[in-house]
Amino acid sequence: MAAARRYPLRPASSGLLRDPAPPVTNTLQITDIPVAGYERVVRGVDASCGLHAIIAVHDTTLGPALGGLRMWPYASEDEALFDVNRLSRGMTFKSAVAQTGLGGGKAVIIGDPRKVKSEALYLAMGRLIDSLGGKYITAEDVNTSVGDLEIIRRATRHVAGLERKDGGSGNPSPYTAYGVFLGVKAALGWTFGDDSPKGRTVAIQGVGAVGSALAKRLVDAGAKVYGADRNIERLKQLEKEIGLIPTSESEILTVKCDVIAPCALGAILHDQSIPKLNTPIIAGAANNLLLEPRHGKMLADRGVLYAPDYVINAGGIVNVSVEFHPGGYDEKVALGKIERIPQALKELWTISKQERIPPSDAADRLAERIVADARGAKKSASCAVPPRSRSGGG
Repeated sequence: MAAARRYPLRPASSGLLRDPAPPVTNTLQITDIPVAGYERVVRGVDASCGLHAIIAVHDTTLGPALGGLRMWPYASEDEALFDVNRLSRGMTFKSAVAQTGLGGGKAVIIGDPRKVKSEALYLAMGRLIDSLGGKYITAEDVNTSVGDLEIIRRATRHVAGLERKDGGSGNPSPYTAYGVFLGVKAALGWTFGDDSPKGRTVAIQGVGAVGSALAKRLVDAGAKVYGADRNIERLKQLEKEIGLIPTSESEILTVKCDVIAPCALGAILHDQSIPKLNTPIIAGAANNLLLEPRHGKMLADRGVLYAPDYVINAGGIVNVSVEFHPGGYDEKVALGKIERIPQALKELWTISKQERIPPSDAADRLAERIVADARGAKKSASCAVPPRSRSGGG
């Protein structure tokens, strides 16, 4: 493992975004973590503010790696590394299938957001991001708000998903929820021949920013919605506001329902949980739902329709990616792209049925092919011999 190095802050530069803030500390230590198949994985530690973070850049063939910054009280660094690597790879595939023109990356901060959040910590995180020179662009994720991103932007320009007033696309959560809602309807139509949520029962695991927005859309469309979350107050609020039925976290995946929509953390579909499912559809916003690729086949063998996570939950990344269009962010363009999610799912389910493979495998093959084709095209372009210029003469 490479030795840690101290990162000298780069000088401020002019531009449309605010210039980076002057250094608060110079105690940020950056260490590379070698991971096979990843372009770069780095650890950032700053004892002065309690920062312990990892950034994983999986692939930048299609463009700079865009992915959210998650804060979570991981039990160990190994657990955090496992999560950030899976999330980073998923972002590569998500951006490839959604045709965002971006690559895949992710960042995590190890810590309890109720205890470690501070301005100094986010400024240090910004310097860690900036050390990658634009290879990774951060955005909102679990326990990271747009307000937190505003602090990070004082230390780096490589931030997306800021407020509209600052030239960003705003909070991506409502757009993720909209895409998942459309995906749930597509799954209902595929399974039952009618895509209306009216009279259907949906169990949502995790009612945070995305899960709660999804719950409201489903209730408005006539669905009966169960919800589970470690935040009991949030459950009570949704019960009062929309009639959501609170359920324990231990029971939500076993509720008899038409759809289970996981909208919290990933790796929840495995050898122990899948046999207990009591639903014909899994369609939610959480990333990396399958603990291992083989669990996609396990779902298919049980007759459960799976909406590949990085296809159905692409609404947020699609919305943010529009910031990079030549004309800047345009919500109409973003919504038009998000509304293609149902068609993308139906195409994958059709391939799955025709080739007799799980939908998760069909999605992975498509994403891998898109990245490989782009890599091949880049290689060909770099090897092409430029045409010989004609010399003048009589």
